[in-house]
Amino acid sequence: MSAAGTETGVLPGPGLAGKRVLVTGGTRGIGRTTALAFAQAGARLVVGHRSPGDHARTLAEALAATGAEHHLVRADVTSSQDTARLAEECRARLGGLDVLVNNVGVDGHSKFADLDESEWHRLLDSNVTSAFLVTRAVDELLVDGASIVNIGASVALRGRALGTHYSASKAALVGFGRALCKEVGSRGIRVNTVAPGVTATDDEPGAGLPPQLVERLAGMTALGRLGTGADVAGAVLYLAGDTSRYVTGVTLTVDGGI
Repeated sequence: MSAAGTETGVLPGPGLAGKRVLVTGGTRGIGRTTALAFAQAGARLVVGHRSPGDHARTLAEALAATGAEHHLVRADVTSSQDTARLAEECRARLGGLDVLVNNVGVDGHSKFADLDESEWHRLLDSNVTSAFLVTRAVDELLVDGASIVNIGASVALRGRALGTHYSASKAALVGFGRALCKEVGSRGIRVNTVAPGVTATDDEPGAGLPPQLVERLAGMTALGRLGTGADVAGAVLYLAGDTSRYVTGVTLTVDGGI
């Protein structure tokens, strides 16, 4: 971990100071970097996470070092009971929400012929149902003009071998955002999707891939490198902030031009 206040490398986005933000899956990877970026921008945070342990502890320490108001809440966002409890924590701690980041997600690799129903449902529940349950639970807390940002994946737009279930789940988020923005737009609420490519993060510096595969994937991008958590967090902060106030229903790919 870098020095306090510099872990993300993301410059604060405009108009985020004092904003009330919920980030799900916020103790690792992109979620962690995004939570810290919001804290650096002066936001007030509730961070949802499923598991206790070092990731939650070190995030709490890093958030405390920024001086931002923050609350970590343990919840399984594939459970309607837990998402209701998470919403109540947001109500009690923040009084309402200006930004929701549906970041929770899992990956999976399987040949289609070997893909069983339990694995299909695991990915769909984690990557799609969780966004539905959280958004529904906090709907009344979202103020007029709020921003919802869903974290998808660029493979949703091009597919990936051995990842039919993953690609389908992330593609579903695109449709979810496109449809929801038309229902909540009358309240000034915007709904957008950030679609990262292969992304390296502080806790997964090689994106969890063999070095030779990292090199090959980096060579396939226009920019010649893998993305970082800070690259993705920058896009999230843009869509959460005032400079994107007329942007809704979009899928913003952050994949280096792969």
